Amino acid sequence: MSLLLTLAFLFFVGSVLGWVLELLFRNLTQHPEKIVNPGFCTGPYLPIYGFGLCTLYLLASLEKFSLISDPFWNKVMLFSAMAVGMTLIEYVAGVFCLKFLKVRLWDYSNLWGNVQGIICPLFSFFWAVLGAVYYFLIHPYILEGLQWLANNLAFSFFIGVFFGIFAIDVIHSAQLVVKLKAFAEDNDVIVRYEALKTNIRQRREERALKYHFFRPFRTDLPLTQHLLQMQETLETRIHRK
Repeated sequence: MSLLLTLAFLFFVGSVLGWVLELLFRNLTQHPEKIVNPGFCTGPYLPIYGFGLCTLYLLASLEKFSLISDPFWNKVMLFSAMAVGMTLIEYVAGVFCLKFLKVRLWDYSNLWGNVQGIICPLFSFFWAVLGAVYYFLIHPYILEGLQWLANNLAFSFFIGVFFGIFAIDVIHSAQLVVKLKAFAEDNDVIVRYEALKTNIRQRREERALKYHFFRPFRTDLPLTQHLLQMQETLETRIHRK
C-alpha cells in the first residue's frame, strides 16, 4: 500500500478521533454544563490531530532504526520526539493563524512557560503522555487497520468521500476566517475564535434562540456588528497587538 494512502487513512482517523478527544476534554474541563463544537471546521474532525497521528505513526515506525540499545531510554527518546513533533505542529499552526489570519484558535497565555500563548511545557508534557498512550494502546491497532485497508482497498472510496466533505468544509470555514481577518486588520485586533463562538452562543441563549452545534457562528446579527459589540463590552475576549 502506498505511503500516500496510508497517510490519508491516518489523517482521516486522527482528525475524527482528535475531534472526539477535544470534545470530551473541553466539555469536561471548560464547559461541563454545555456541549461546544471544538475547532476550526464545522464537521466532526480536527485537522491538527490528523497531522499529529501521521507524525506519531511515522516516528513510531522509525523506532527500529534507533541507535539506543537500552529499551527504556529508547522509549524515553521516542516519546520525547513525539512530544517535540506534536508541539512543533501546534506551534506552526498557531503562528500561522495568529500572524496571517489574525485569529487565535487557542490560548495558553495563563499557563507557565508559554510561548506567545501558542505552546507551553504543560501541553508538551501532555503530548508526550499522548505519545506513550498512542504507542502502547493505539499503534498496534493502527497497524492492524492499515493491514485491513491493504486487503480491502475498496474502503479507500470512503476516505475519498471524507476528503471531499472535508475540502468543502475548509472552504466554508475559510470564508468565515476571511471576514474575521478583515475585521481584525481594520480594528487592529486579534480575534479569539473560541471566545467568539462562546459569545454567540450566550447571546442566542439570552434571546431564547436555538443554538446550532454544527453552526456555532450562526447569529441574529451581522458578524461584523457582533464583533464590534464584543470589542466594546468584552475587551478580554479580543487581544490587541
